[in-house]
Amino acid sequence: MAEAHQAVGFRPSLTSDGVEVELSAPVLQEIYLSGLRSWKRHLSRFWNDFLTGVFPASPLSWLFLFSAIQLAWFLQLDPSLGLMEKIKELLPDWGGQHHRLRGILAAALFASCLWGALIFTLHVALRLLLSYHGWLLEPHGAMSSPTKTWLALVRIFSGRHPMLFSYQRSLPRQPVPSVQDTVRKYLESVRPVLSDEDFDWTAVLAQEFLRLQASLLQWYLRLKSWWASNYVSDWWEEFVYLRSRNPLMVNSNYYMMAARAGNAIHALLLYRHRLNRQEIPPTLLMGMRPLCSAQYEKIFNTTRIPGVQRDYIHHLHDSQHVAVFHRGRFFRVGTHSRNSLLSPRALEQQFQRILDDPSPACPYEEHLAALTAAPRDTWAQVRTSLKTQAAEALEVVEGAAFFVSLDAEPAGLTREDPAASLDAYAHALLAGRGHDRWFDKSFTLIVFSNGKLGLSVEHSWADCPISGHMWEFTLATECFQLGYSADGHCKGHPDPTLPQPQRLQWDLPDQIHSSISVALRGAKILSENVDCHVFPFSLFGKSFIRRCHLSSDSFIQIALQLAHFRDRGQFCLTYESAMTRLFLEGRTETVRSCTREACSFVRAMEDKEKTDPQCLALFRVAVDKHQALLKAAMSGQGVDRHLFALYIVSRFLHLQSPFLTQVHSEQWQLSTSQIPVQQMHLFDIHNYPDYVSSGGGFGPADEHGYGVSYIFMGDDMITFHISSKKSSTKTDSHRLGQHIEDALLDVASLFQAGQHFKRQFRGSREEDSRRRCGFLSRQTGASKTSMTSPEI
Repeated sequence: MAEAHQAVGFRPSLTSDGVEVELSAPVLQEIYLSGLRSWKRHLSRFWNDFLTGVFPASPLSWLFLFSAIQLAWFLQLDPSLGLMEKIKELLPDWGGQHHRLRGILAAALFASCLWGALIFTLHVALRLLLSYHGWLLEPHGAMSSPTKTWLALVRIFSGRHPMLFSYQRSLPRQPVPSVQDTVRKYLESVRPVLSDEDFDWTAVLAQEFLRLQASLLQWYLRLKSWWASNYVSDWWEEFVYLRSRNPLMVNSNYYMMAARAGNAIHALLLYRHRLNRQEIPPTLLMGMRPLCSAQYEKIFNTTRIPGVQRDYIHHLHDSQHVAVFHRGRFFRVGTHSRNSLLSPRALEQQFQRILDDPSPACPYEEHLAALTAAPRDTWAQVRTSLKTQAAEALEVVEGAAFFVSLDAEPAGLTREDPAASLDAYAHALLAGRGHDRWFDKSFTLIVFSNGKLGLSVEHSWADCPISGHMWEFTLATECFQLGYSADGHCKGHPDPTLPQPQRLQWDLPDQIHSSISVALRGAKILSENVDCHVFPFSLFGKSFIRRCHLSSDSFIQIALQLAHFRDRGQFCLTYESAMTRLFLEGRTETVRSCTREACSFVRAMEDKEKTDPQCLALFRVAVDKHQALLKAAMSGQGVDRHLFALYIVSRFLHLQSPFLTQVHSEQWQLSTSQIPVQQMHLFDIHNYPDYVSSGGGFGPADEHGYGVSYIFMGDDMITFHISSKKSSTKTDSHRLGQHIEDALLDVASLFQAGQHFKRQFRGSREEDSRRRCGFLSRQTGASKTSMTSPEI
């Protein structure tokens, strides 16, 4: 999601002041350190590695094998073909009375060696199977005989009841694409947006790069791909996120929506408990192909710590409290009592105590969190003083499982003005008031006074599908498992023996008062400059697109090209994030959605002489091209991450590459992302539409660009989240929203099954807006009326 913003804003060589920062470390040393960090991560997960290292077998399988060998030995059979006798000869001679013990030890050693060899063979076989990507390249909705055979073999070698990290050792490493193929794909992607003269010059730079520098840079990447877990992901985290000096608010964080509060915090803690015990099933594509689970490790107990030139991620093994912000005051709320998780009713009691606390905020305490929205170098310098004067309070906040903001104002959809209230809801989640979120935390749970809630998520530690998975579990658990009593309270009983929530005391030195004021002004400027627009499109959804035998994501992406062209009158580079979690520690890749095929379709739609069949044919070609790009990105054959890694190596080597410099100076004026719904089994969307998240969004990537995210809610609805800068005279989020709606209708009308949409729903925009927003208005019935009522 906001990963699109960080990626398109990537400037690894510049600080926030525009001063060059040299990467002075030798490239071989950096590659060595990358591999060392990979091995350290493996060692830190020793217990997980032990459990998953024997997958798809189990530790008990060793005992079974040992017993079988002992039984065969008792029956005077030698399954070792003489090896156990040789092992006995190597063991110390303890005398005749210990002869039987030597036999048992020899059998145990042989069983261990045989067991390890079998496990290793299974691992190698499974890794080879998971390296097959032919299933990705098949036509939409079709499955060949080789793929069916592959699926059957994967099922055989995958074992039973895998845990969250069971597949980690069997996942293949992300391949380094051919540099010639990457450059060719890059030139193809920029052709629609460059003039003939600019394209010819870019092609010349590309050929010079291939001739002079590409082979050397590629050699270093191949070396890293062999030594480290992933050739690009750790550099992506460091240079795109942690070395970015821009404020996190709007630029890096993203938000997610929901409709209720109540048991949400208890549900989040239940999710953490299941995560720690690896009881969350691994995500499987097609119900069989596992995705990398490494990003799940840092959901909780994680904080991004500011530093000069570079931040770092601080993760604790465990934390038994949450940090809470309410009316300018900070509190510590314990989540456990006698080593067990507090009940939902006990947590409600603790939060009610905070709401009832009349004590005022101390001077400057109310706006302290605005520092986390400041430029990172500024916040790093101030944090040094803060750590000296208020170390205990700072440690409580940064060491919390997550951050909770109890907002004093209502938010969410209202019946009186559904469209404007939804936009304000999105803006409140993305930016708030600039001082009521701790943007460094892995995520902040925001609870509004009317019971609506949402997430503000820091992006460096993981990508949207990870936090989205947690959010889906939270919403489903809060509603369908925990629930509420008849009087509106959380179920269970209060615990009067619990101590009061601890009010944090901040001894703020005078020298940071001005820094807080400056940070607050900057945060307000950022917040007030963001134009958010959220609208539900309920004329059709995934079911109609499926009937057209098309990919739903490709359908939306090509429609977005039409909408953006109508909005701006020109084509632009378009960023769509795709996951690379088919590989070990994979994160994302870019799909460059503005293709020549998409542009040809858009021009045809704007040409009155073109017929619907002609436009439909071009649309199908554009969809097929987008699908090919998406599948290539998912299988590690994308363009941008490879070019990014080549650029980083060139910086370490102090090689000047005009081609790579131009690549990373491009302006992406349309950044897009689909929010996946991953756990459909948790929701009955048709009977309980109130309990599905409306998705989320992120800030615009360019001063004159748009950020667009979308989520398919069930079969017949799509919700769009659009952002732009109010300071730009070229963008308007509401205007683009209207173009998106028109584009979707125009594309649907090309199909015979969709021609009735225009005839049926082409009424006035006011009536259509009321109809669309009225669909979501039904969701307001699930929310509570006041945070001070016992629904926390």
